[in-house]
Amino acid sequence: MGGNEHQFGDLDLEAFRAAGHEVVDWIADYLARIEDYPVLSRARPGSIRHKLPAHPPEKPEPLSRILDDFRHLIVPGITHWNHPGFMAYFSSSGSMPGILGELLTAALNVNAMLWRTSPAATELEETALDWLREMLGLPQGLFGIITDSASMSSFLAVATAREAAKLRLREAGMGGHPDLPRLCVYASEEAHSSVQKAAIAAGLGRDGFRAVPVDADFRMRSDALASMIKHDLAEGWRPACVVATVGTTSTTSIDPVAAIADVCQRHGAWLHVDAAHAGMAAILPEMRHILTGCEQADSIVVNPHKWLFTPLDCSALYTRRPDLFKRAFSLVPEYLRTAEGEREAARDYMDYGIQLGRRFRALKLWMVIRAFGVNGLRERIREHIRIGQQFASWVAADPEFERLAPAPFSTICFRFCPEAVRGQRDRSTERYLDELNQALLDAVNDTGEVFLSHTKLRDLYALRLQVSQLRTEERHVRRAWELIRENASRIARERAAG
Repeated sequence: MGGNEHQFGDLDLEAFRAAGHEVVDWIADYLARIEDYPVLSRARPGSIRHKLPAHPPEKPEPLSRILDDFRHLIVPGITHWNHPGFMAYFSSSGSMPGILGELLTAALNVNAMLWRTSPAATELEETALDWLREMLGLPQGLFGIITDSASMSSFLAVATAREAAKLRLREAGMGGHPDLPRLCVYASEEAHSSVQKAAIAAGLGRDGFRAVPVDADFRMRSDALASMIKHDLAEGWRPACVVATVGTTSTTSIDPVAAIADVCQRHGAWLHVDAAHAGMAAILPEMRHILTGCEQADSIVVNPHKWLFTPLDCSALYTRRPDLFKRAFSLVPEYLRTAEGEREAARDYMDYGIQLGRRFRALKLWMVIRAFGVNGLRERIREHIRIGQQFASWVAADPEFERLAPAPFSTICFRFCPEAVRGQRDRSTERYLDELNQALLDAVNDTGEVFLSHTKLRDLYALRLQVSQLRTEERHVRRAWELIRENASRIARERAAG
């Protein structure tokens, strides 16, 4: 296989064609045999880099050699997010139509910043996001934009909430007003860390972030939010934004969005809803209720790259206030002015965020929705929830384990708690259980068959299993349960004997 037949310009077209066939064949074989790989990479820090050349090659290398190194050097260092045993973080599934969409996106190499720079990229983004909005049951008329992640989407929302405060921060900056009121952002104790990062990046600082207490089911307490805002107002703070979560990261708990929206309206605070993972379940008619109150939100984010089987990265941000997003971010230099933009005859997506360079992410989302169909996507998510609830029932029925949080979707937080110490809540016992469960997690992950994660809930070490990988079936989760129980019994015996 050649690699440098053209002295100037790109590679030889036939060499590319041959390598392309080889790559697609490898991908198909990879997906067919993915269970043969250990889901969690067994590489150690530095082991991959140690095998890679320290300096770039001076002369061209054939694609065959590069692909061979990919197989032998890179793949062993991959944690396989496409593996059916991936049950750790919220999964990102590279479905086959999504993979093909990524291939075509790379070939077209579009920068979707202006309508003019590829009309189809802009208008397909509008269409795909309108389809998704309809699937979720969100109100008509919402403006949508695709970003790379929920972290970026939440940052854009917080920065726009700052603009909505009408403090001329776009012009004068945070240091331009000696009498500037101190702004703050509120989110629950269980909210994603990206919300606090957004407050930092928007200039509000960690001092401007408020962690609102949660109830027994790890949901934000709207009464506590109202009390905190009242206290902050008395202290000279100004509530700029509240972030409610539909599907918290640790437990997938659902904040009472409607009650939170009432508090926001009383105080003129922007309401952003982070529904990055669990919000996608609203495409199921029986789960539509999880987005109750979101019609009152100023912005909401859902991630097709989490539970809609679209490869990373693809985050959908919706707002009913696109004028404020544009006011916060639009900056058009002369060389980017176009007749369409001046007349507002077409949408220039660069005006609604900080990124000028924008990938053509809508193509893969459009292909995924079409290839699976709405009913096909619903069936897969419904099955994931069923399997997750099945696992939750196994945990509840076993006297050696205990659930540590409700499981409204397919994420289950639990721990091994031998009957010998069940009911004991002194510090030494809790420390023993934390160490026991950490050892259990390591042992299960070391099998290579499954990959689980952990969290802490009210200072208790919790194992966390979630089901949202496209290829995960009940047999994979049943095997995970077998591994959990087998290793729990072994570790308990060894510790008792030692």
